[in-house]
Amino acid sequence: MPWPLRIRAVIFDMDGTLVESELDYVAMKREMHLPPDQPILESLAHVTDPAHRALCDEVLARHEREGSERAEWIAGAEQLLGQLGAWKLPLGIVTRNSRPATELVLGRLGCPIRDVMTRDDAPHKPDPTAILKLCERWDVAPSECVMVGDYLFDLLAGRAAECGTVLFSRGEPPDYAHEADHVIADLIDLLALVQPQCGR
Repeated sequence: MPWPLRIRAVIFDMDGTLVESELDYVAMKREMHLPPDQPILESLAHVTDPAHRALCDEVLARHEREGSERAEWIAGAEQLLGQLGAWKLPLGIVTRNSRPATELVLGRLGCPIRDVMTRDDAPHKPDPTAILKLCERWDVAPSECVMVGDYLFDLLAGRAAECGTVLFSRGEPPDYAHEADHVIADLIDLLALVQPQCGR
């Protein structure tokens, strides 16, 4: 996907990108009796037994709530959002978390981003619907927007929406890093990618 010639908006993933909630997905899958090698939301789509689904929903809600209660900013996130806000760029969050858990963590941390899409608002990533809805809300072409995240689904959603994509990887880049237009190890490095194209 071509990198935007002019960047007019930035969309972030939440967990692992802006905040660290330390969610234990292995423990969650074990409690939910779900396959250990599949993502939780995708596995839940195949749970048809009402009792099993009720258990899964309870476990997921509890872990997300506890994660939101202990979540902290990732280094550089507040400074990054402050500078992007000073440049008057529309900022959004697209997360696979629930609306209640997302509002809890963003409220606790005083996150300045108000345009937030959760799995309760639109099909979850890698579906691009939430990204496209934010772009429509801002009257910004997806090709003028950048999706920033720490996981494959963030990149796939951004590419499907025809956005620029940035992978935030604090360690050795994963084997899917080639799906991103750019890879950064420090959130502040995003400013150097955005500034030349945002007209500032």
